[in-house]
Amino acid sequence: MVGESVLRTLLAPEELDRDLDQGVQHVMSGFTGLPLHPDVPDGVRALRDLGLRLVTLTNGSTAVAEQLFAQAGLREAFETLLSVDDAGAWKPDPAAYANAARTCRVEAAEMLLVAVHPWDIDGASRAGLSTAWVSRVGTDYPGHFRPPTHTVRALPELAALLAG
Repeated sequence: MVGESVLRTLLAPEELDRDLDQGVQHVMSGFTGLPLHPDVPDGVRALRDLGLRLVTLTNGSTAVAEQLFAQAGLREAFETLLSVDDAGAWKPDPAAYANAARTCRVEAAEMLLVAVHPWDIDGASRAGLSTAWVSRVGTDYPGHFRPPTHTVRALPELAALLAG
């Protein structure tokens, strides 16, 4: 897994209270305990109700996404859960987005990446995708990145925007 490999590189020079493999697994397992943001369940359902195909693309493990969405009762809303592991390149590398488009059997220009990370918005835009930045805290978008196609404060706002 790409994420574990990167984490292994980052943790290797650090003094840990366990061996490196255990440290990597400890950090990775912590992701499964993270809660979804409060706007996600209603937003996902609203987007799905629009008839959109919903797919995830994570730099992490699809197992983590699977668990998070299953716990929230949202797994069935997603057609598939993708990881950059399948592309062999971590976002924002264009290969990650291109692999998602191939897997979904659509052109990149037909896809909309929704993210909270400006670097992900920038990478997807450079790969030819439309983008939606969820800026929950209302900060300014960094000017050194390509701007998002849409900016919203919460996921349900995106569904309303796309429905309009």
